[in-house]
Amino acid sequence: MKITKVESRIHRSSFTYGAGASGVGGNLHLRGMDTLLVRIETEDGLHGWGEGFGFNLVDTTQDALDRLLAPACIGQDATGIAGLCRMLARRFHNFGRNGAVTFGISGIDIALWDLAGKRAGKPLHAMLGKAARRRVPAYASLLRYGVPDDVARNTTAAVQLGYRHIKLHEVNLDCIRAARAAAPMEIPLMLDINCAWDTAEQAVEFCRAVAGMNVRWVEEPVWPPEDFAAIAAVRAAGGVGIAAGECLGEPASLGAMMAAGAVDVVQPSVTKIGISGVLAVQALAARYGVAVVPHCPYFGPGLLASLHLLAAAPVEEPLEVYFADLAAPPYPALIPRRGYVAVPQGPGLGMALDEVALV
Repeated sequence: MKITKVESRIHRSSFTYGAGASGVGGNLHLRGMDTLLVRIETEDGLHGWGEGFGFNLVDTTQDALDRLLAPACIGQDATGIAGLCRMLARRFHNFGRNGAVTFGISGIDIALWDLAGKRAGKPLHAMLGKAARRRVPAYASLLRYGVPDDVARNTTAAVQLGYRHIKLHEVNLDCIRAARAAAPMEIPLMLDINCAWDTAEQAVEFCRAVAGMNVRWVEEPVWPPEDFAAIAAVRAAGGVGIAAGECLGEPASLGAMMAAGAVDVVQPSVTKIGISGVLAVQALAARYGVAVVPHCPYFGPGLLASLHLLAAAPVEEPLEVYFADLAAPPYPALIPRRGYVAVPQGPGLGMALDEVALV
């Protein structure tokens, strides 16, 4: 079935996330929640939706998609997902193997999987695995506040909403202690450090400081994210689980990280390596005995694709959900209920975008 159209749209929404007047402002770079949507249509009129990574840089990914990738897809076989994405990766590799081009290819990959599910009349999770979970636990991914009172207030709110896993983006120990005091000890914390430390020694000191707080993992402890030896050293000496992977652009890189003994949890990002890439990472993780918990702080088809991947996975793991309220979410119905997200059972991604509202 040949591809006849590849189109992109940017969905923009303002958001609130519970920061006080003295907070640091989310992750500083976020002024709105922007989602790059990829729509692929085939000669029979069927279409699928995908999402390429970008946040406030979606314009860059959109440019790569529209000028480079979309023209190369026209006339290609939509059912040959692996072959098409491999062709695109090789044809445009000089423009980067981790960045706007690969993010655009990921959006294409997701849209093609959505199409495959629709054509087969099956929900995406049924195409990806056998677990067939009807719902998936969610974890509240709180943005950075930098103020202990804000952290405590929002942690309490997340617990009251039913979340039983909480992620922070704090590096300040007082903020982390505030969250730990606000959430029952049986609720694990995950700490996304965003490569804050320059040395393994700094990261180890931090990990040891939080080791008694029921921390499931410390995420991306050192810069640069490709320094697998340093991450492995932190894992060996820090006394807590280590997670990473969202910054790596291809399954082979995540495999090399796991082979180095660097992580307990690997975090592929579907809008950066596609559904096909996440499936490859899952196979590698099974070989190395590493848990797979996708990085997915999204609101569009990337979040839905991650939900289906987790619904199909052999081991239950939680779905990352940004603890933020969007004025105009792409999927208003995709809301956690008492700490769980229901898995759509319609064909493909199983949840329709309101195309009129996107114009």
